[in-house]
Amino acid sequence: MTEVHLSHNNLISSLGFDSETVVNNIHNQVSGLQLIDDKSLFSQPFCSSIINQKTLSNNFDSLGTEGNFTRLEKMMLTSLNNVIQASKIPLTKKVGLIISTTKGNIDVLDKKSEFPKESAYLSVLGQVIKDFFKFKNDAIVVSNACVSGVLAVAVAKRYIKQGIYDDVFIVSGDIVTEFILSGFNSFQALSNEPCKPYCKNRSGINIGEVAASILVTNNKINLASEAVIILGEGSCNDANHISGPSRTGEGLFRSIKSAAKEANISLESIDYISAHGTATPFNDEMEAIAFNRLGLHDVPVNSLKGYFGHTLGASGLLEIIVGMHSLYNNTLYASLGFEELGVTKPLNVITKTKTKKMNIFLKTASGFGGSNVAAIFKKANNV
Repeated sequence: MTEVHLSHNNLISSLGFDSETVVNNIHNQVSGLQLIDDKSLFSQPFCSSIINQKTLSNNFDSLGTEGNFTRLEKMMLTSLNNVIQASKIPLTKKVGLIISTTKGNIDVLDKKSEFPKESAYLSVLGQVIKDFFKFKNDAIVVSNACVSGVLAVAVAKRYIKQGIYDDVFIVSGDIVTEFILSGFNSFQALSNEPCKPYCKNRSGINIGEVAASILVTNNKINLASEAVIILGEGSCNDANHISGPSRTGEGLFRSIKSAAKEANISLESIDYISAHGTATPFNDEMEAIAFNRLGLHDVPVNSLKGYFGHTLGASGLLEIIVGMHSLYNNTLYASLGFEELGVTKPLNVITKTKTKKMNIFLKTASGFGGSNVAAIFKKANNV
């Protein structure tokens, strides 16, 4: 049976430009969220985590490339370059490329943009990344609302299990734009304070931006020290509502059951849950219901949205990578912003950074249109 590993990885965010720096800031409970008053982005002050433009430009320029690239493209290319270099894998026909994003280059549709409107097509974004690194295969675009990042890992695993690819590089990213901010504001879901997932005092969602990259491989050679094996995954759409999650958590419940069945493990062996935790009333409640239906209410759980805000299609991959480091470091990271339980079912929310010997973690995500996904990961090295 082919084991599929998640190995070399990179994060570019407001908390740093590599995974280790980002995780160290999370360890110290440092948030990248801040109040931003920029009328060019939004008409009113909003709380967000935004990548420093100068730092991004300096990092991208160090690649020594020529040409005109969008801000998101610079983020994704810089991140993926780090992973390709670390992997030392030649980009043959047996190497795949997956792009995970919700809105891609949505900012090129702004009147002030210098880029052609066609750049907004996700296929064009995929072509830019393929051509930059000279991948032999066309990019596969996974864009399914906020489950995209986790789903991309599931798709990569399936390609490898089927023998189509030996290695798959995933790069995921989304940016903060007026379009996205106004959309969430129209739901009356946007908070101008740092978000507080699962907390009684939560006041809504923050939107953030990040680029995340990872190597998914069947090769056990040159694995990253924090590498994990993906044991199982499952995705179920509950078709409840265009934006609202199922009131019973049915889609997430079934996704976790499916992932555990493929992983061939009991739910009791899960040491930690990296949840979605958007800090909206409907999402947090739905997750609490689903976890309780599965008897997972005592398992330590966190949401990383208090560090980055909701980074849309990139959030799942970002949180998988932090989960990998969490396992490797045998450390549970605090669910920042949490003070008092604000859902109707019990949850074991992590309130401060603490050590715990761990082997297996569960990552969940849910999104618009009733989409849900779950994936279960195990340490590749018993550290």
